Amino acid sequence: MSDDTQAPGPDDADRDTSPGHPVDHDPTGMTDDEKRHDQLTRAPKSDESDAAPRITTEDRGDGVTRIDVADTAKVRPGKAD
Repeated sequence: MSDDTQAPGPDDADRDTSPGHPVDHDPTGMTDDEKRHDQLTRAPKSDESDAAPRITTEDRGDGVTRIDVADTAKVRPGKAD
């Protein structure tokens, strides 16, 4: 798990640096999706399907979100065949 906090400098003493809040500077210059793709395709025997989404979400309103394992997920929960 990455640490997305930064110690505030003298000019940003009022900035919220707690986990879950955005950090102003990302040294990689990559989006979260790009970082995920890079991490999941970096291994020697990996391929593009390793970075495919593994879940789907559906906002049902009233604060309810359904989360399912994607039909295209390469790795699925349950017993191996």
